[in-house]
Amino acid sequence: MNGSNDDIRTSSWEESAVELASLRALWPEEVPHTAPEPAAGPGLAETVIHWAHERPDSAAMSFYGWKSTWGQLKDDVAATAGWLSERGVAEGTRVGVYMGNCPQFVHSFLAIAWLGAVYVPINPMYRTEELRHQLADSGTTHLIAHPHSRSLVEAAVSQLPDPIDITWTDPAAVFALSSAPQPSADCPHAVPTPEDAGDWERVLASAPVAPVHADPDRLASLNYTGGTTGLPKGCEHSLGHLSYTAVSAMAGMATAPGVGRVVSLGFLPMFWVAGENFGLLLPIYGGGEVVIMSRWHPHAALRSIAERGVTRLVSPADGYVELIDLLDTDEFADTDLSSLETCQAVSFVRKLDIELREGWKSRTGIVLREASYGMTETHTSDTFTLGLQEEDRDLRAEPVYCGFPVPGTDIVIADLDLNPVPVGESGEILVRSPSVTTGYWNNSRATNESLIDGWLRTGDTGRFDDQGALTYLARTKEMIKVNGMSVFPAEVESLLRAHPAIETVAVAPRDDADHGQLPVAFVVLAEGSTADGESLAAWAKENMAVYKVPDFVFVSGMPMTATGKIRKTVLIDELLEENR
Repeated sequence: MNGSNDDIRTSSWEESAVELASLRALWPEEVPHTAPEPAAGPGLAETVIHWAHERPDSAAMSFYGWKSTWGQLKDDVAATAGWLSERGVAEGTRVGVYMGNCPQFVHSFLAIAWLGAVYVPINPMYRTEELRHQLADSGTTHLIAHPHSRSLVEAAVSQLPDPIDITWTDPAAVFALSSAPQPSADCPHAVPTPEDAGDWERVLASAPVAPVHADPDRLASLNYTGGTTGLPKGCEHSLGHLSYTAVSAMAGMATAPGVGRVVSLGFLPMFWVAGENFGLLLPIYGGGEVVIMSRWHPHAALRSIAERGVTRLVSPADGYVELIDLLDTDEFADTDLSSLETCQAVSFVRKLDIELREGWKSRTGIVLREASYGMTETHTSDTFTLGLQEEDRDLRAEPVYCGFPVPGTDIVIADLDLNPVPVGESGEILVRSPSVTTGYWNNSRATNESLIDGWLRTGDTGRFDDQGALTYLARTKEMIKVNGMSVFPAEVESLLRAHPAIETVAVAPRDDADHGQLPVAFVVLAEGSTADGESLAAWAKENMAVYKVPDFVFVSGMPMTATGKIRKTVLIDELLEENR
């Protein structure tokens, strides 16, 4: 883009951000307008050392009956860093972490930062070619992985031009250590023998090393994102990005590092940027405890909340439905959830609605609210909804109400020519914040297409209301154009969920010679329903504009990503083809 044009555009975006900020009369008094300072600066190593000094005997993490204090965590991370250092890991080295949630994930994440190396999280559901691509693209030279993936890892590594050093650790290796407790009945892993546990006992016996001095501009992580087309790209995030993400999210929760007792339930996949935020960064920078779960299980979640006194819960909306169902059983009717203070829903498959909010509040006394808008490129947690629930205005407004930008972040809406649009009009969401990626790893073309003078073109469609609050509508490439009219999948999904016969629905576009595109609703029917496409179409015509009425395709279940999102490309490319 032309430099002078960029200056004009960014100046207009800044003016729009100021105008939107002036509308936010509902900004909660308890939320500051600037993000708090990290307790020990931006460094992860410095933060661990700080909390180990301030609260050495307080729990830092727990895992199905096993737990570690802050003092022990510091020692274990220093030893893990020593092990990695002996194997050539140094400042700038890319280290892959190919594991599900477990204590060793936390050790590894922190030890990589301790050495000034670069953390490369890898989806543990990846198969050989996906793993090979990410290892090759990132230039990873050391990999930490579970032994059960050995054959897959070795197949991927064998296709790389250079060898990779590998550290192996079973998810339940902490229970194989001497003097370790027996795992709780909820633990999904069998305790491995010392021979099968991998390297972790030797890792923790390594000589500790001193941390590398924290540089906030140092590359700290490569978080890969698939986008809508092409192979996954690595988003470059600095140490400063990570610390800002944590403290700004805390500000949106009306708290700050070290304030109060905070215990987070950490079941969101830690390789995923949202799981990294809520399961790693917020507990670490906040000085709290993370109760690690390898995977979601509602029974184990309720027992963990009661036993560990969990205060913060972030879950897909579907998870709250499962918890409510359990709380209505004799087994869990008396479960003590009084420790809960903050409960947030992530609207993926099921959207947070008034019924779900009322159901959760009636059982816990807590107002359930939407988590935030965000994406891998911004390190997510870009908005907050605290204090915006009066008369359920947030849920009555739009399909996914995201609220106000967190302190320090600017968000505006632009048209196809990248000019700011008036309040109430939809367009592309642009974000500027201290945690926006510095670029895509080894991909200058994608970087130049997405970043303009520190502003990120998100590829998402949204709008602001007259209170300056953001609503997310759809991915721009998911927006459906029917005879030139815009159809937002989230809006149609929200409308269709009001039909009692529909259990789950996902709306996606298909090409049409006469109309350009048409919406298709992939539907999982509620148990016992006999509804058909004709009856649903008739109902839809009564409840939405005719150009929004979709074709209906019935499916038995939705194809899902590892992070709980519906894979709409699979619905279109495979299931739609099967139903033609």
